[in-house]
Order: sequence, then structure tokens, then C-alpha cells
Amino acid sequence: MTLTLGTPAPDFTLMDQHGSPVTLSSFKGEKNVVILFYPFAFSGICTGELCALRDDLAAFQNDDVQLLAISCDPMYAQRAFAEQEGYKFPVLADFWPHGAAAKAFGVFNEERGCAVRGTFIVDKNGNLVWQIVNGLGDARNLLEYKSALASL
Repeated sequence: MTLTLGTPAPDFTLMDQHGSPVTLSSFKGEKNVVILFYPFAFSGICTGELCALRDDLAAFQNDDVQLLAISCDPMYAQRAFAEQEGYKFPVLADFWPHGAAAKAFGVFNEERGCAVRGTFIVDKNGNLVWQIVNGLGDARNLLEYKSALASL
């Protein structure tokens, strides 16, 4: 399933690594949102990607932009992952119902039970304005996200 640019993004409420609910629509009117689905906590490519975001966080989380990283791992795994790597952004658990947010965004891999590398930018109006989906083993290009955010 591919989402259509310019249409409202599917809403979700997921628990962050601290057990606090985070709802996508709560940012409407306040911030643009970068939604980054990744397959598994503690895996090599995923850790590298999220650490690159951590190391350049001001570009992806600031007064105008909120970063939300999401995988189907349980909240406690997300907490251990975020603490180990020093992530200062919400790491959300799409654990139960398993993969519901990933399915809504069309990035759930049924065979593996995880999200593929889908990235979405939602504007302050709650509309999807940019998206890219990479395969499980294909790392993302963060420069593409910066360019997309700069165009908002």
C-alpha cells in the first residue's frame, strides 16, 4: 500500500521508550513530523541510522520538527536500545496490535513481522508531504530528509 502525498497521514498512538503515549495528531498545528520506521532495535543498519540522526538531531528535531522513530519491538526493548545509544527522541513501540501503525503506513513486512525502512514527513496540517521506502537491508540517505524538510 502506498500513501498519497497531500492526504492526511494515518493517525496513531504508540508508547515511547518510557511508556508515555505519543499521538501523531497531537503535533498538528504545532510541528512537522518525521516518522521513521525501522526493522529492529539493536540491529546493525538500524543502529547506524538512528545514531546518525542522534548525531545531527537539531536538523530533525527542533522548534519546527519532531522526529518519531518506530519499530515493532516491545517498549522495554525500545527503552534499552534508546538508553544504550543515547537517543534523545521518541522511540516508539508498534508492538501491539503488532505492526498496526506500520500496516497503516504500508511498511509492514508480514513474512518477517517487522516494519521495512519507511520514512514519512507529515506537515503541520497533518498531511503527508514526503515519503520514501527502502528495503530491509538498504540504509537511508539522511540528506534526502534534510532537503525535504528544507522545502517545507
